[in-house]
Amino acid sequence: MELVAFIIIILVASVLQTSTGFGFSILATPFLLLIFKPFEAIQINLILSLIISSALIMKIRKDIDYGVLKRFVIGSITGLPIGIGIFVLINIDKIKLGVSVIILLLTIMLILKFRINQNKKRDILVGGLSGSLTTSIGMPGPPLLLYFSGTDTQKERLRGTTLAFYLFIYFVSLIIQVLFAGTNKTIWVSSLWAVPLVFAGLYLGQLLFKRINQDVFRVFTYIILLFTGIYLLIDSLGLL
Repeated sequence: MELVAFIIIILVASVLQTSTGFGFSILATPFLLLIFKPFEAIQINLILSLIISSALIMKIRKDIDYGVLKRFVIGSITGLPIGIGIFVLINIDKIKLGVSVIILLLTIMLILKFRINQNKKRDILVGGLSGSLTTSIGMPGPPLLLYFSGTDTQKERLRGTTLAFYLFIYFVSLIIQVLFAGTNKTIWVSSLWAVPLVFAGLYLGQLLFKRINQDVFRVFTYIILLFTGIYLLIDSLGLL
């Protein structure tokens, strides 16, 4: 049963990564936490997200805004150690609770079309928040997604810059996670088995992107995020 759930999680997250533009980790991490130990779920997500970023970066490297990327990286240097400190000090229920709250707030703000203006100081702040979320729960996407949701940044530049930052943040976070939390065979074997699923999902997502209305995918994504957030919230509070 867990194997079937794992296959579905990776496929769906990969499909939605391509078709909606949402980060793979935002969709995969909450579900992986339901079937793996926290450090296993986070490291599997980091490994697969790093593979996805590596596979896509060459196609969109010309769209990277290196000024914004530099500020994100500078900010993340502060956030990374804070995140691993949070991870080491809190238990699984608090991790699930934190993830559920972040997902629910993110989804509500996206639905309400939350807006914020971009500037250099906020670039650094968002990079710091993203860094702390990556080492603590493996999800750098929420701050970036909210930050860019209301800007006039060209979509291609937004995607290229974000993906380049992911490539950096996932790599560094994986090293930090392994050093401080350790690793095991389950993580690497599961990641290896998931690689074909990831590429299959990315391919299917591209096909669906061309054939199905983007708004339908966006609504579907919101439903999944809300369901996941509520489920994790109930589970973390011991109500299941």
